[in-house]
Amino acid sequence: MNADQLKGNWKIFRGKVKEKWGQLTDDELDVVDGRMDQLSGAIQRRYGLAKEETEKELDRLFAQCDTECR
Repeated sequence: MNADQLKGNWKIFRGKVKEKWGQLTDDELDVVDGRMDQLSGAIQRRYGLAKEETEKELDRLFAQCDTECR
């Protein structure tokens, strides 16, 4: 899923993110508003994950959502 697809499907993807990373607040997700770098940073801060690990998990979730969002 590219940046444009993420923006277009943000509401759907946001729900998937909340399922996986439930400690993220609605305020944090409002600030992210579909921006990959912002989302990755928020997850890293909240969960103490490494950048590479976060991006790997996001890629998996993107692939899953990309299939479901079509």
